Amino acid sequence: MVTDKHILFTLKDQTFAVHVQQIVSIERGLTLTKVPRTPDFMKGVTEMRGIMTPIIDLRERLELGSVELTDQTRTLVVQVDGMQIGMLVDQATEVKDIPASLMKDAPRLVGEIKDTFLLGVATIDDELILLLDLEQIIQFTEKNQLQEIIKELDE
Repeated sequence: MVTDKHILFTLKDQTFAVHVQQIVSIERGLTLTKVPRTPDFMKGVTEMRGIMTPIIDLRERLELGSVELTDQTRTLVVQVDGMQIGMLVDQATEVKDIPASLMKDAPRLVGEIKDTFLLGVATIDDELILLLDLEQIIQFTEKNQLQEIIKELDE
């Protein structure tokens, strides 16, 4: 049976997952520098291991309100298209094997989440887990904007 390890995290009482290979690290309590003229969901940038890293509020990106900063809040640092990005989440909960046999295509809309952001869904222990498509979280125009910001800050 084929299983893949995923990092599970929550946003607004819903469990999401991303493939563990896309995660660089999980951080807490980062200091951010605000950047003018950026989308609302972009909270700022921080330097991580010598790399300028944009931080986005994943809840805002998915139009679920915004993450309330608590002791449980984490930043998932991910690699998307050769770019390092931090995603604020309500809490990172566990690493879990999700068997491929349990993964199904995402319905057109799950709650308030558009299917464009989802790779699929899986139900484990009666819990619906939404598998995020990180390539879609940051879309082409936003990616170009983030790369410009990083370039300006590095100069």
